[in-house]
Amino acid sequence: MSTDKFKINLPEPNVKAQKVTSLNKIDLQELCDATEEAIEHDGGFGWLKAPTRKKLEDYWKGVILIPERILIVGKLDNILAGSVQLIKPARNNEAQSHLCNLSTFFLASWARGYGLAKSVFEEAEKEAKSEGFKVITLEVRETQSRAIQIYEQAGFVQCGVNPKSAYVNNKFISGYYYYKEI
Repeated sequence: MSTDKFKINLPEPNVKAQKVTSLNKIDLQELCDATEEAIEHDGGFGWLKAPTRKKLEDYWKGVILIPERILIVGKLDNILAGSVQLIKPARNNEAQSHLCNLSTFFLASWARGYGLAKSVFEEAEKEAKSEGFKVITLEVRETQSRAIQIYEQAGFVQCGVNPKSAYVNNKFISGYYYYKEI
């Protein structure tokens, strides 16, 4: 018996990444939902447990206000599912004016496996180039193996280790430093 008659042809998911300079009410709620889910799923984003909704909302509103931060969001089928931030160096730091730092990258677990991480990184790189940066740096905890894999697939090169980068459950966790020339 052929299984062809049981095939379902689903449309390809709509994957989109973009820089945002403001968040409407729906975007803010979706971003908070995705942040909470990502924190609970794998403890990323720097928090070990999700903060209150008010604290999350205030955090994201603050990100938008800080001129040294560029927020790139990823959407899957028009639902905000993750983000990354590019952090510019201090204006007085001429020696490092060629680089920016990639920070707080995350995707909600339900949005993984659709190419959204790649789209978010490509948009972040495009934005970094348009701002005149030549290098992107980042740090990631050794326990975040999937994030490490994503960074390395995106062309980031490991260049150092901080053996006391994070302190979780009464023990130190190493952090890996990466860079990428763009």
